[in-house]
Amino acid sequence: MTTHVFNTMGTTASLRFAGPVPSDEVLLQVEDAFAEFDRRFSLYRADSELSRIATGELTLAHSSDAVRDCYREAMMWSHRTAGVFTSHRPDGVLDLSGIVKAAAIAAAGTILDTFGMPSWVLNVGGDILTRGSINGSAWRIGITDPDARTSLLCALEVQNPRQAVATSGTAERGEHIWRAPATSDTLVRYRQVTVVADDIVTADVLATAILAGGPQWCDDILDRFDVDALTVDDHGGITASPGLREAASLILG
Repeated sequence: MTTHVFNTMGTTASLRFAGPVPSDEVLLQVEDAFAEFDRRFSLYRADSELSRIATGELTLAHSSDAVRDCYREAMMWSHRTAGVFTSHRPDGVLDLSGIVKAAAIAAAGTILDTFGMPSWVLNVGGDILTRGSINGSAWRIGITDPDARTSLLCALEVQNPRQAVATSGTAERGEHIWRAPATSDTLVRYRQVTVVADDIVTADVLATAILAGGPQWCDDILDRFDVDALTVDDHGGITASPGLREAASLILG
C-alpha cells in the first residue's frame, strides 16, 4: 500500500492507495484543490474571500461563483436541518467551515475518479472518503475513542455505496461548534458523533448537526436521511444505528 501525506486547511491529509498509484501530476492536482478551497474560505487568512466578506471589504453578492455556490449549499442544509446546521457564527459572521472541508474532499475525490484511481482512502482530519476495496475486502476505518485519543472506539467496514465517514466532536478541538446550552430538557449532550453516508458532504454536515442538536435531533435525522450514526454522550453512553452496528459488529457486539 502506498501513502501520500500533506498538510492542508490547518490539518493533515493522507491518501492511501491499494491499487495503482497516481502520477505526481494527479497528486499535485489533489493538493491544489485543497489549497484553492483554503484560499477562498479560510477565516484565518486575511486575503480570503470569506475574511474580506467578514470585514465588509467584499459583499457576498460580489464574491466568486464558488463562494456563492457553497453558501447556497450551506443554506440548503440549514433549511433541511431546521437551522441546527448553520453557516453563520453566533456573532453573525459568515463561516462556511462546516461544509468547506467536505466540499474540498469531494472535489479531490472527483479528481481521483476522473483519473481512474480504483481503490483509495482519503483522510482529512478524521473525515474520510473511500473508493474500491483492499485485497477484495472492505476498507476498515478506525473511530477514535474521545476518552482515550490513542485508542479506537471501534472500526467500521466501509464499502460502496456507503463510502464516506465524518466525525465531529469536542475532545480534540473543544467547543468549536455552536450549540445551545444544556437545559433540563437536554440533560445529555453528545461529545462525539460519527456519520456514515454515501457522500462526504452529507456525512460531515449531519455529524455536525447531530452534535449541535443533541439526542432529540439524532432520531429525526436518522429518520429523514439515508445515513447511519454512532454517538458518544457526555456520560460515556454509546448509541449506534442498526446499519452502523452491522458495519462495526465485530467491535460493538
